[in-house]
Amino acid sequence: NLKKEVKLMEYILEVNNLTKKYKNKTVVNNLNLKIKKGEIYGLLGQNGAGKTTTMCMITNLSHKTEGEIKLFGQDTTNNNQIFQKVGSIIESPGFYENLTGYENLKYFAKIQKITNKKDIDIALKIMELEENKNKKVKEYSMGMKQRLAIAEAIMNKPELLILDEPINGLDPRGILDIRKFLKKLSKEQNMTIIISSHILSEIEQLVDRIGIINNGKLIEEITMDNLHEKMNKCLEFKVSDTKKSSKILKEKFNIACKIKENKIQIKDFNNTATINKEFVKNEISVSQIETIHENLEDYFLKKIYQENLEEVYTNDQEVEVSA
Repeated sequence: NLKKEVKLMEYILEVNNLTKKYKNKTVVNNLNLKIKKGEIYGLLGQNGAGKTTTMCMITNLSHKTEGEIKLFGQDTTNNNQIFQKVGSIIESPGFYENLTGYENLKYFAKIQKITNKKDIDIALKIMELEENKNKKVKEYSMGMKQRLAIAEAIMNKPELLILDEPINGLDPRGILDIRKFLKKLSKEQNMTIIISSHILSEIEQLVDRIGIINNGKLIEEITMDNLHEKMNKCLEFKVSDTKKSSKILKEKFNIACKIKENKIQIKDFNNTATINKEFVKNEISVSQIETIHENLEDYFLKKIYQENLEEVYTNDQEVEVSA
């Protein structure tokens, strides 16, 4: 029994066969998720893939059609108390623009039945908003508003933080700040974080594991370490004549290449010096040779494309993108 309890608490969130239907449209389709304690998990998908709907069901903002959601080892059905350990920002946060940052948090603390004013101060301190707490929210930048939203979400010291597109619309500085604070919350408060975003370059630098949702289904789940091992890499030559280079590669070395503007990419890493020599011999100047790694965006698009293609072939009909 003890073994079972330990296993239960290994996962802060378990989602089994979660389904959401609106009339005859299936938006989330038999979704299974397991989120480990202390990890930062990225939920990825194109617009309309079912990310927000999934987050709404997990946070009890929307009713599920079928399936089971377990938080901290307990079923969430008729168990509202369990959500006190969860903080979230789903869609854009709403603040009273004419109130100060502090007054807004005080108001939301009252709604959440948070009686200790210290909790407001701690949240403001973590998000580095102390100096601006007495400014009206209408004077805040987008990045500051987003930090205030996260401060609101962490006032109740949650064990799980769920954020839907928290860096949407932010400038590079704002994005950098949010990344820094989320890493800090994960490390210092041992908070488990689920984050959805379509800015994949940011997700890549933040999360431990990703799940890719397409048409309401989870099509891939992988740790970032394993993902980096799986990602393709190639050798890229910056050349003066791509057409001529491509011909030499094919005829002399039997190597296929990909042409990108004034660059050619190959997957052969064994003949670099010989290829370079051959190019020079044929009066092709090579100004740069480097190893290029596939990034998360490349991998994600490839996965989605493959999945949509498979659906077209199996269903022999157009792929329907769910809202």
